[in-house]
Amino acid sequence: MAQRYFNRELSWIAFNDRVLSEGIDARTPLLERVKFVAIFSSNLDEFFMVRVANVRRAVVQPLEQLTDDGLTPPQQMKLMREALFPLVQKQQNFFEQTLRPALEAEGIFICNYQSLSRANQTALATYYEKQIFPVLTPLAIDPSDPGHPFPYISNLSLNLAVEIADENGNRFSARVKVPSILPRFVPIPHPEPNTYAFIPLEEIIGAQLHTLFPGMEILEYHPFRITRDAELEIQEDEADDLISALKEELRKQKFGPVIRLEISDRVSAATRDRLQNQLGLAAEDIYDINGLVGLGSLMALTSLPLPHLKDKPWRSSSHPRLKEKDVSIFDVIRSGDLLVHHPYQSFTTTVQRLIEEAADDPQVLAIKQTLYRTSGDSPIVHALIRAAENGKQVAVLVELKARFDEANNIAWAKKLEDTGVHVVYGIKYLKTHTKTALVVRQEEGQIVRYCHIGTGNYNPRTARFYSDLGILTCNEELGADLTDLFNYLTGYSRQKEYRRILVAPVTMRKRFLQMIDREKEYGTKGKIIAKMNALVDPEIIDRLYEASQAGVEIDLIVRGVCCLRPGVQGLSETIRVVSIIGRFLEHSRIFYFGNGGDSELYIGSADWMPRNLDARVEVVTPVLDSKIQQELRQIIDITLADNRQAWDLQPDGTYIQRQPGDEPVRASQVQFMALARPEFLTE
Repeated sequence: MAQRYFNRELSWIAFNDRVLSEGIDARTPLLERVKFVAIFSSNLDEFFMVRVANVRRAVVQPLEQLTDDGLTPPQQMKLMREALFPLVQKQQNFFEQTLRPALEAEGIFICNYQSLSRANQTALATYYEKQIFPVLTPLAIDPSDPGHPFPYISNLSLNLAVEIADENGNRFSARVKVPSILPRFVPIPHPEPNTYAFIPLEEIIGAQLHTLFPGMEILEYHPFRITRDAELEIQEDEADDLISALKEELRKQKFGPVIRLEISDRVSAATRDRLQNQLGLAAEDIYDINGLVGLGSLMALTSLPLPHLKDKPWRSSSHPRLKEKDVSIFDVIRSGDLLVHHPYQSFTTTVQRLIEEAADDPQVLAIKQTLYRTSGDSPIVHALIRAAENGKQVAVLVELKARFDEANNIAWAKKLEDTGVHVVYGIKYLKTHTKTALVVRQEEGQIVRYCHIGTGNYNPRTARFYSDLGILTCNEELGADLTDLFNYLTGYSRQKEYRRILVAPVTMRKRFLQMIDREKEYGTKGKIIAKMNALVDPEIIDRLYEASQAGVEIDLIVRGVCCLRPGVQGLSETIRVVSIIGRFLEHSRIFYFGNGGDSELYIGSADWMPRNLDARVEVVTPVLDSKIQQELRQIIDITLADNRQAWDLQPDGTYIQRQPGDEPVRASQVQFMALARPEFLTE
């Protein structure tokens, strides 16, 4: 099996290596390099909280379940650690040896407390006394004293492990949490002009520990950080109330098992061993950090007002057919379907405009929509509330189980309910991941249904840096399909067939397999192109292998995890896999099947993963308009021709970044920006 599939977790680690490489790449503007280093850390946090935690739980299960590539959980854990340790070291070395000096050359300093002038140290002592000291809570640790047990340590929090001694030489341990409500990097004056200087908050606290332990000698202090298992385990068949059950699981989540310890490599062996034992970790779960612990905090530096060290600012363009504000969006959609491409084309003036106009339009009778993730103060949610207040029928499916957005979605769901919106919390055992909206409007005695079917969330914030697609249409068959879909989501419908759309877990897997097999029948004249976030599903992969062996030309654009081995003789010789890593997160899904010249194109919310095809409600729609089909082919062609942001997957699992050489640089995301706003390249 290892010859047929790459390991999912190792493939994800390779993806995050590509993210880090974008930060290491000297062609990337300096503060964007900082951003990618910070994203690498944030990605790794989530990977440990979810994926590593899952494998760790599997290790202790009585029955070992093999991965698709034939590994036992202990074997998989071993290989993951072997891949992760050098990658973390690579990040730390790059930051300390290359990125930090490069920042200093541009006047951005992250200073050490000992190197500060006496005046700065005095000013920081005053800042500490007024702003930091009141919120600190030193916690003594004494296993022999029931009153001072090992304290609870919150997930991803930064802490100081402190060793102290009294006047008799007796040693004690303590923990001090670095408050997350204060900035990690505190600005300080610098003698050189036009500079930005900062001191890490933990160093200010470390220099003032004597105020927390008066009369004691500070022997050592070192920063550390833990990561907890953050997976929720909701027993939906036993839950009387999903919200209450979810709230209880969120409470338990705070106390999940610790799965990683990051700690300064300067810590004493005794302190390191004590933390390891108290946290219940193996030695392999400890990551010794040479330098700053928790580099995700570097994201704060990217807000510095230094435009010459950043990517050229991007301002989304309105869709060419929606630039006239005094024209109803319904009139525009009736004149022909629209393809919207975010963030190149504005989410605000397209999808958001549809919902906002519908909320106030007296001819609109109803709005139905799914919400998987949305922003903290969502104009979409406000528009839905306003629509309900205006007397329209508004039904919203809020997916409470969207990972790491559960609490936010509970809050929005309650707010929607309180204003008269009909709120549904999804289908038992399934996550509703589809991105669909339906507006029902009465026009001259007729009912017209306006649809949006997309690849991304209804989130104006992420729409500024996620690359996504959406169709705006009033096609009767698609409108009827979405009506049936919402009846399935909100009622007791057992809909098994749809006119046009592919719906998981009902019809999607079967139809994708049929279309792959159809291309296989065309042999060397067959053509498949698929763009997605992840390719994991073994059945889909095996069918692609069969198509390749029949001679079908297959191009796969897979941003993240890819378990398919391309270019293997006798297995996948005609399959190519490319990954695009750039300033925008590639999130759109496009599926193209040549069909002997009568090609079919689809976009939608689903990746080719078992969870998307079997355990989620997903929608993929055919693209019926010939002009939009041409637009999508242009997007595909530009992406496949990228020679700056593209990485080619090799048969052995490594990725090689394309280099333009003597050719003109063809960065796909830059080309999309230029298509949306031709003046962008010359501004």
